[in-house]
Amino acid sequence: MAQQDNNQNKNTNNNFFNQNPLITFAIFSVVVILIFKALIGEQGGISGMGSQNVSKTQEVSYSELKELIKNHTISKVAIGQSYIKALGEQNGQKITYTTRKVADDNTLVPLLDKEKVDYTGFSESNWFTEMFGWLLPFLIIIAIWMFMAGRMQKNMGGGILGMGNAKKLVNSEKPKTKFDDVAGAEEAKEEVHEIVDFLRFPERYVELGAKIPKGVLLVGSPGTGKTLLAKAVAGEADVPFFSVSGSSFIEMFVGVGAARVRDLFEQAKKDAPSIIFIDEIDAIGKSRAAGGMMGGNDEREQTLNQLLAEMDGFSTDTPIIILAATNRPEVLDPALLRPGRFDRQVLVDKPDYDGRIAILKVHVKGIKIDEDVDLEEIARLTAGLAGADLANIINEAALLAGRKNQKTVHQRDIRESVERAIAGLAKKSRRIDEKEKRIVAYHESGHALLAETTKGAKKVSKVSIVPRGLAALGYTLNTPEENKYLAQKHELLAEVDVLLGGRAAEEVFIGEISTGASNDLERATDIIKAMVQMYGMSEVAGLMVLEKQRSSFLGGGMTQAREYSEQMAQEMDAFIKKTLEEHYVEVKARLEEYRGAIEAIVAQLFERENISGKEVRDIIRTFEEEHGIESRLDEAAAEEANREVAEDMSQDTKHMTEEQNNE
Repeated sequence: MAQQDNNQNKNTNNNFFNQNPLITFAIFSVVVILIFKALIGEQGGISGMGSQNVSKTQEVSYSELKELIKNHTISKVAIGQSYIKALGEQNGQKITYTTRKVADDNTLVPLLDKEKVDYTGFSESNWFTEMFGWLLPFLIIIAIWMFMAGRMQKNMGGGILGMGNAKKLVNSEKPKTKFDDVAGAEEAKEEVHEIVDFLRFPERYVELGAKIPKGVLLVGSPGTGKTLLAKAVAGEADVPFFSVSGSSFIEMFVGVGAARVRDLFEQAKKDAPSIIFIDEIDAIGKSRAAGGMMGGNDEREQTLNQLLAEMDGFSTDTPIIILAATNRPEVLDPALLRPGRFDRQVLVDKPDYDGRIAILKVHVKGIKIDEDVDLEEIARLTAGLAGADLANIINEAALLAGRKNQKTVHQRDIRESVERAIAGLAKKSRRIDEKEKRIVAYHESGHALLAETTKGAKKVSKVSIVPRGLAALGYTLNTPEENKYLAQKHELLAEVDVLLGGRAAEEVFIGEISTGASNDLERATDIIKAMVQMYGMSEVAGLMVLEKQRSSFLGGGMTQAREYSEQMAQEMDAFIKKTLEEHYVEVKARLEEYRGAIEAIVAQLFERENISGKEVRDIIRTFEEEHGIESRLDEAAAEEANREVAEDMSQDTKHMTEEQNNE
């Protein structure tokens, strides 16, 4: 019954006049002016001379009016801009005489004075016209203001100038997503499973006195499925899902965000049990201490304060759960993360090998794939990629197959889309001359040989001299089978050796260096600098940390102010330079030792443009056996990392040849 009354009140409040206050005000103003005019009436002309009992109106000529005045028939005269009205009496009846004024005649007024007739002036314009002319500017201003307010309301969401109402900014739905649709995040699903149970059976926990977390913070790299997991929680619990972006609360007016937070929680409480999901919560939840002595953002801080107050405003047995997602947990305000608010953090990390296989299986459900598709191989090639990347790879493969007018998606299509995701789009139209092609071939061969013969380096999957992306004239694809969360010192130095291998090969085999190694040198410098500043892997700073690690999920951020002395900076620069030079000498010596293997790899690249990691290892192994060199190949790490890649590449070459012949 109470609910019906609330609905009736809501319908009553949503009538035309309440929803359009400006139009209501304009209508009210016009009505008041009309009533005022009707009550007071005209104060000039004949109406002000006692003409209420006039029997009729008669039009006469100008000369006839003057004769009537001379005959003392006229008692009162009103003179307008172009008309003259006169009040007279004939046979006991009052008559209003009208005539058109003669512009050049100056005898009328003297005649009236002579005959002692009362006369006055009057305005011929209609009182309604006067009123409309007076109101028109205000109506135009009101119309312009309403138009602008309406546009801003659409853009900023609800209320005058977007203030208060959050309904247009909140996406309210009951998701169909289930946990089965979320693959590669088993640990995260286990963490949030009890939330589903609480929303479905809240009385079970209330009777036991258990307190379910009010808020759960989902943290992880972009594209790992935080939003999808939140929808799955709502879908499994079959409850309303209110999703909103953190940036939607921030506007140009202070107090707007706080009003929207209140409105959002009111909506959720009305539809409880429910879930509130705030995506990118760091937009409003940034630490208030970040402003320093100069103060912070008043609007964001008021919004955050209101969010904190709302999270304290409902009890633990209220079936409302707040889920939030961010990839910058380190910048959030400590008050937001304390127990009683977001008291649980769930890591939604990049998937491991088994997780990638599960994600790929989810995304190929609606795709017509060929029998030759091997998802395990694709999972090995995509180590370190997030779920969104894998979804994009499958979609790109389907687009490639459709472009070729194929009936199904083949393994070569998925492999090509993997290379697109990692290295960029192949620039088949970009023609490079033989000289540059030779430089690129030696450069990439140097990377490949060092990767295969250096302990701790990532092994090679493919080497290509086909231009890709914005600037890459060739690439060496190093894809580990599994994600790595730690790196030992020898592995970091091995990566430096691999990066220096390209430039060293140019110097050893061509005799001159080029600009192609600029990015390699930059990355090698960053690795050694991080070893000194953050990892304590040098004698320069010892165990002292010179720079704090940045966001682990975004991999960047603003450069912090230097917190070490100038002498320390000089010693660090000298160490970086010395380390690079020492490893560069070792790399050149390795390339001299394996000169024949490099030449063989370059010959294969010139002939085919692409060779697999297995073929690179075969060339190196053959060279070592022929020259009696102890093998440096790490057989365990390279164990069939890309099995059947050579066969697949030969099939790809065959298909490409057939397509060219068809063209």
